[in-house]
Formats: sequence, C-alpha cells, structure tokens
Amino acid sequence: MDIATAPALSTGEPAFPHRDLARLSAAARRRILRFAADRAVHLGSSLSVVDVLVTVCRAAGLTPATVDDPGRDRLILSKGHAVWALYAVLGELGVLDTDGADTAARLPGHPPEGLPGVDAATGALGHGLSIGAGLAEAARLGGRDRRTYVILGDGELNEGSVWEAAMFAAHRGLGRLVAVVDVNGLQQDGPTADVLDLSPLDAKWRSFGWHVVEADGHDLAALADALDTADAEPDRPTVVLAHTVKGRGVPFMEHDADWHVGSLDAGQLATALRAVGDD
Repeated sequence: MDIATAPALSTGEPAFPHRDLARLSAAARRRILRFAADRAVHLGSSLSVVDVLVTVCRAAGLTPATVDDPGRDRLILSKGHAVWALYAVLGELGVLDTDGADTAARLPGHPPEGLPGVDAATGALGHGLSIGAGLAEAARLGGRDRRTYVILGDGELNEGSVWEAAMFAAHRGLGRLVAVVDVNGLQQDGPTADVLDLSPLDAKWRSFGWHVVEADGHDLAALADALDTADAEPDRPTVVLAHTVKGRGVPFMEHDADWHVGSLDAGQLATALRAVGDD
C-alpha cells in the first residue's frame, strides 16, 4: 500500500492500519538519516519522536486531501528542533515535497509558517502549548469541533511558559486540546533528571488539572489508544506521556546525548540505514 495515496479520514476511522503506520515510521526514519548525510540536523530527538508524529498525523487525518481544509485538526510541533521528523513524515504522506537532492539544504532548521502541514512556526522552546491552547480556545468559541495536538519535549517542560499554558487550558476546560510529551530522558546538556528534575511528571500534570495517560512512545497501537482516551474527557485537556528512546532505531545513537545534533558520513549513514531497515 502506498501511504501517500491512502484515503483521507472521514468518520474518525484510521485511513490505514497500524501495520502501514509501522512502514511509514521506518520510511520516515530513513528519510531523517538521509537529511543528516547532507547537513547537521537534530538527529536524536527527531528519531525519538517519529512514531509520535506518525500516530498524531493519523489521528488528525492529515493527508494531501485535508491539509488545506480550514476545519481540520491542528498539529503543532513545539519541540521545533525535531522538525526533521516532521518533514520526513509529511514527505512520506505526500503532504510536503522532500524528494529533491537539495531538500535538507533548502528546508529551515525549525518549522516555518507557510509550509504545508506546518500550523505554527516554532523553535523557541516553551511556546507551542500556549499557541495550541489559543487555537483550541478559538475553536471552542467558534463552535468548531476540531482537535489541537501539541508535541513537546520533556526537556522543554523546564520552560515556565509551558505550565502557564497548562493552567489556562485546564481552567478553560479545553477538552479538544491534546499534548504529547516526548519523554526520552535526555536534552542537549544531559539527562533531564539532572538538568532539572520534574518527577513525578504524571502527578505534576494531574495537579494542573489535566487528564494524564502514559504510553510506550514507540508502540503505535498503544499511542493510538492513548490519544483516543481524550474522547472520554470533554471538559479537560489530555496529555500523553510518551516514553521514548533518543536516537531510536540506530544503536550507536540510542541513549546518547552527543547525538542531539549531528551529521552522518557515508559509513555512518550506511550503518544507520541497515539498522532501521534500508529498502
């Protein structure tokens, strides 16, 4: 099945089954690695968040047929440095052209407004949830039933503005707002627990009035089920704590903060592609 030609969602049902989501994730990982052969990119966090992005795009019904629909669900990648995962997934879906030889050179290192599938420019960490809460509130006030998804990093939660947005969203009862935290345990300066320990993370979100779900961030079915729990919470926002591995799929990158940013030489690229299953 060609993922890019999968039908758009119509009644909340998935456009393609989980086995094809897995193929989409693998193809996106290969695309990220090839980006890194052309320039330095944020590799570790892009590889950790791929499965989350694939699942959220499926839940949001993001396809070439829906990308320009003003009533569609919104997707904000607050951890904008992981944009290479977003570019890769949008490319595999056929929403964004990422097939040119100069793709990595022409695409910016953080999501810019104006590209298909990019609903907000991000990059300065800590702002995506505020934007998402604003979009969710606007949809509620306008009587629109769309959902807003915001993907954050666990290191990003060090930003106080995240928690200001969390308080606002709960206070306003934004049940159509879903945050997904890529909990890979590492940030640029090392383990998140060492830089600024926010544990217990689930209890913190609950104390701010959010419905909290935890899931394996690389289990596509578990992620889809976690997102679906938001339907049972119409009066409060939902956060999914997606436990992931930084550099997922490439053994020499996994759990290594040194691969927060990097480029790949020919030998490293070949090894990494074999690891993720080069087609």
